[in-house]
Amino acid sequence: MTALRSLHPRDVLLGAQAAQVGLPVCDHYCGVFPRMVKSLELQRTLIREYGACVMDVTLDCEDGAPIGFELAHAHSIAELLLTNKPSDAGARVGVRVHALDNSTLAGQSSHFKSDVDIILGAAASQVAFVMLPKVECRADVDTACALIDQVVGQQGPYSSNSLMPIHVLIESPAAVAQVNAIAAHPRVQSLSFGLMDFVSAHGGAIPASAMSAHGQFDHPLVVRAKLEIANAAHAYGKVPSHCVVTEFKDSQALSLAATQANQRFGYTRMWSIHPDQVRTIVAAFSPQLDEVAHAAQVIEAALDAHWAPVSLNQQLHDRASYRYFWQLLERAHVTGVVLPESLLPFFTVRH
Repeated sequence: MTALRSLHPRDVLLGAQAAQVGLPVCDHYCGVFPRMVKSLELQRTLIREYGACVMDVTLDCEDGAPIGFELAHAHSIAELLLTNKPSDAGARVGVRVHALDNSTLAGQSSHFKSDVDIILGAAASQVAFVMLPKVECRADVDTACALIDQVVGQQGPYSSNSLMPIHVLIESPAAVAQVNAIAAHPRVQSLSFGLMDFVSAHGGAIPASAMSAHGQFDHPLVVRAKLEIANAAHAYGKVPSHCVVTEFKDSQALSLAATQANQRFGYTRMWSIHPDQVRTIVAAFSPQLDEVAHAAQVIEAALDAHWAPVSLNQQLHDRASYRYFWQLLERAHVTGVVLPESLLPFFTVRH
């Protein structure tokens, strides 16, 4: 690269959005032990297939642990992480812990605290992020981070300059009302929308049809919540993650929902709850090859012009459009789309 080309596009083009992390577009949830094992195997298969980690696996304590067996479930997750060591294969694995509760806030034993003590105490270096469910306000994130940091300490890759990333699940009207403050928290990396809990939190005022693949894009309160979460995430450089589609055998409904979430609602990531959903979600969130080719042409022209405005195919481009096309290339990269060789150094070397 020439000296001018060594200026990284992210440094030139991105302001607040520079904080936005290029997370895999699919976040796959599993809580039953055999399915956790199979999900980690699928993740490795897809890394080989796509040449990139296109799906996170989130091991689930909240919905995965049978009542009365929460401690045993946490121990099984810790053992699985230590046995598989996903980070050694370039894989990313998160953990959804139990929600904060009154016991936690009073400094007493709780399922949240035992999840953190057992899993992060043993295998923090293998955990890419912690998902916090039932977050209602910024103070909940502060409380969770303080307890997590006590356990993680200086383990693995985490230090005072690189703390355990936190993902939060927005599941209630109260949380939606506080979503901007939550998104602004410096430890929060991603915001997810919890559709099922959000609907049920309305005491029957929202019909069950609003939890379906189609109905969730029509009901005004659900649509408003989706938009509030996506807007807050983008405002603070965080990744908005869309909710599940429970009709996991209906690939057409899933594809349509994923496409709407991405193109109409601004989500850049989506949950999966069945292995069959993963490739469909990745495909829906991946740029088309002609889009990638055009974006590369624009960025190449920008590099040649030292980021000054250019006319390309009788259309004016400047840093506003450069930003759009650069981010499209970043999305292509995290979904395993092959990029032009001339631009690959920007994705392997950070200047």
